[in-house]
Amino acid sequence: MTYELYIGDRMYSSWSLRGWLMLEKFAIPHQVHMVGLYTGTMGDDLAHLAPARLVPALKTDQGLVVGESLAMAETLAEQFPTAGLWPVDADQRATARWLVTEMVAGFSALRGDCAMQLSHVWQGFTPSAAVQKDLARIETLFDHARKISGATEGFLFGSYSLADVFYTPVAARIIGYDLPVCAATRAYCELLMSDPAVLNWQQLAREVSYDPEPYQLELPRLPWPIS
Repeated sequence: MTYELYIGDRMYSSWSLRGWLMLEKFAIPHQVHMVGLYTGTMGDDLAHLAPARLVPALKTDQGLVVGESLAMAETLAEQFPTAGLWPVDADQRATARWLVTEMVAGFSALRGDCAMQLSHVWQGFTPSAAVQKDLARIETLFDHARKISGATEGFLFGSYSLADVFYTPVAARIIGYDLPVCAATRAYCELLMSDPAVLNWQQLAREVSYDPEPYQLELPRLPWPIS
């Protein structure tokens, strides 16, 4: 029983990171296939998975192709009901689904202005009002999740869940752009980014270089603070 996961570049593809974590962190056997996200071959690389056209894409052990991260998450949760992808408690599970769905559909300013990258911290980045609004909303959701779960620190619902999977690239953006958040949110972001699986992904990401480098800013760089 091995699932086939198709991902883009590890350094910049936030959705690929989510797709990989939902398999890796819940011990679901899988094989990774790289897609040419920045080399112009993505269409050809995914042609045999049509109508899937974006990364990540999943091919189950039965040969079913599933596109879109949220659909992948729900499919895996159904197929592995004891793996703990969603919280066991019904209220927590509903809240986790809410957070994940809002992440998938929202925070366009944060995602547009702060492309995920895992190599350094941009020094002196000034977030727009729209990005600050997204950050405030994210912190409101985190506070609500902790009220429902009772987890005052650590993962949002006590145990690692899909909510943590989907907010890991958000954490990468907060750290990579040194965005203004409260101490509790910063600690949560550092927790997600210090996970051994994420560190392994980050190490693999650094093995690939680009010329020119995507998403460059005219700002000084500081070393990534977590290792």
